[in-house]
Amino acid sequence: MEAVLAIVVGVFFAVGIYLMLSRHIIRILLGIVIFGNAVNLTIFIAGRVVREVPPIIPLGLDVPDTVTANPLPQALILTAIVISFSLFAFLLVLAFRAYQDLGTDDTDGMRIAEPEGEDLPPLGY
Repeated sequence: MEAVLAIVVGVFFAVGIYLMLSRHIIRILLGIVIFGNAVNLTIFIAGRVVREVPPIIPLGLDVPDTVTANPLPQALILTAIVISFSLFAFLLVLAFRAYQDLGTDDTDGMRIAEPEGEDLPPLGY
């Protein structure tokens, strides 16, 4: 099961990076969301995927005697989901306002802050 999830996480990372390299704002936002989900799944896999055994220590023991699920990554993921959703909502409103003001979602068309007639900034060094 963990090998399948690792492959899914790799595909999520690849798709997220591919979309973030796009010229259109909506694709960039979707790439950020998919990339965030890949990070959440990575944290979840690091906490061991155990479905049958709850993270409860029996009475009389200081440590669990069998393999148990780790509740800390699950709590971290719940917090990360809330934060990533609020970030996505903010970026979506920001992109919508930029589209309303500029009339385009193409990042090359959003260069109105740069003076016309000048060369583009250096693309590499």
